[in-house]
Amino acid sequence: MPPIDQITTFVSDHPIETVIISVFALILLALAFFALRAVFRVASRILRGWAVGRPAEDILTIIAASIATGVSAQGMWRFSGDVLGFDGPLRLLLFAFIEVAVITSAVRARRNMRENFSAGIDGIAVWALTCLSAVLSSMDARSVAEAVFRLAAPLVAAWLWERGMAIERHRITGRSRINWRITPERMLVRIGLAEAGDRTTSEVDAHRRLTRVALAAKRARALREAGASDRKIRKALAELDKAMDRAVEHTGLAVDEKRQEALLSQIGALYNTSALIDLSPPVPWAPEQPQAGGGGAVAAPPAALPGSRVTYLVDDEDDEHRPADPAPPVVDTAERAARIRAARQYWDQQIERRYVPRAADIAQEVGIPLATAKKYRALWKLEPQAHALLEAAYREHGIIDTGTFPAIEVPEPVLTVNGSAPNGN
Repeated sequence: MPPIDQITTFVSDHPIETVIISVFALILLALAFFALRAVFRVASRILRGWAVGRPAEDILTIIAASIATGVSAQGMWRFSGDVLGFDGPLRLLLFAFIEVAVITSAVRARRNMRENFSAGIDGIAVWALTCLSAVLSSMDARSVAEAVFRLAAPLVAAWLWERGMAIERHRITGRSRINWRITPERMLVRIGLAEAGDRTTSEVDAHRRLTRVALAAKRARALREAGASDRKIRKALAELDKAMDRAVEHTGLAVDEKRQEALLSQIGALYNTSALIDLSPPVPWAPEQPQAGGGGAVAAPPAALPGSRVTYLVDDEDDEHRPADPAPPVVDTAERAARIRAARQYWDQQIERRYVPRAADIAQEVGIPLATAKKYRALWKLEPQAHALLEAAYREHGIIDTGTFPAIEVPEPVLTVNGSAPNGN
């Protein structure tokens, strides 16, 4: 007899029992409805509270990782039944122990990262347990495609967890965990297919052409000073002339003052390479030493040259006649380093204003001994920008630096700012 006929027969034979059963069924359905609605409301409230303030990519990462973990757990369910022979409640209790361990390690790693800014050993455990689960699941596969799929699912979950951790780590610390030494960008820069800076193509081409001119000039000068044959000198001069023609044609060297200064800076640096071995840079962390006293007249204060964009003053020869600073107290390493940084900042500011400060100006501005200021000035004035300013002052006004600037030889006594000789004539 069909089920509908059995129900009809039972209702006709037992009407009272049918009514009682129907009433209880309606009550149970109503209770189930209210219970499900309450559970749904609580779950919705919990999910809304959990998702408030959380980026959408984090939510999607957790959902995708949960799906991938479910796929891995389904593979372990089959492995525990087919390979291990688990059945019934034992299979239900033990099949997903690796997935539970992965989730536990992931939670611990996230807590370690928030407290110590590193996932620690728990982060390594997540990847190790994930690989173990992937291998075990794929061993019970029925085909190669299924094995690849079961290998990929846990690894996808681990990768999504790792990316979520990286995003949160960057959000907390403001930096990435590691800077790789081998990257596509660095490889392209290494083989010369990319630029490390943000220079344009025209700037790169102009720099290379100016460098060729400077190197050709250095080569020709070295051959002439070495007494090479006329043939070699003529060949070097021909290469220099060719490089200069190309630079003038493609870089606008004849009218561009910045590139003219850049070329002079390169030539000055290349011509005076041997001067580097005679430098005695000061030790930044050495304590200050008392300076011996001396006598002499005080030099004139700084002044600007009229009619010129380059402001420059005679430096060290005037300072030699200046009274020496009183013996300063010995300062510690931190204080000395702070003063040196302040001196460097003052130097850079003045160079940006197209003014080469004297050692006395640096010592007075920062509060360091004059001898220390002279040492640092002798080192900093070799840099390209200061070199170009000094070259411009020499070409336009005949002002010669009297310090250790190696590009200019002093043929006669140096004039002071107002044009008078040191002896008053």
